[in-house]
Amino acid sequence: MAPHPSPEELMARLQAARETGDARQPSPARLQSLRELVRDCPALTPALLDLARLLPRADEPGVETEQSLGEAGKLLEQAVLVSRRSAPAVVELGYFLDVYRDSPEAEALFEEGARTALKTLEAAWTGLLRFWAYTRTKESLEKALRLARLAEQVFPESLNLLGEVETVRTYARQDGVPDSTVP
Repeated sequence: MAPHPSPEELMARLQAARETGDARQPSPARLQSLRELVRDCPALTPALLDLARLLPRADEPGVETEQSLGEAGKLLEQAVLVSRRSAPAVVELGYFLDVYRDSPEAEALFEEGARTALKTLEAAWTGLLRFWAYTRTKESLEKALRLARLAEQVFPESLNLLGEVETVRTYARQDGVPDSTVP
């Protein structure tokens, strides 16, 4: 059995597949490259998503539209599974079910994708606020204060985020950086 390709090899193959043919129109070469990549690494979510996006638009000889849609749907379900229900994979499955299957299940997938993406955004903003606060320059504190205002509006109940907002405001006050939201 051949060794599993390295992450660098997989990403190089994915990039090569993406550069094959016209980006808007699926070519036989691109479809073949992506299918080989998915065969060799069935957990490579970006390849699963790329192939699933192309299949509904593919005009493959001897392949009925419903067969292409069935393959795309299976690839999307696989992407959701191997990505541990990542927001991009879940949303992509939602779009597929909405556009090609007119399925009411799409709504729940869009909602799940939004919740997951918001959790990621909350964590990223918390990290940015912490980073900028501890960098503690005038510029970093000004950026942090701007983000803090937005963060309070979007995540008013996030204790972790609000704790970082308070740290930012404390450091800004101590360092004489004006906060236009505090009287």
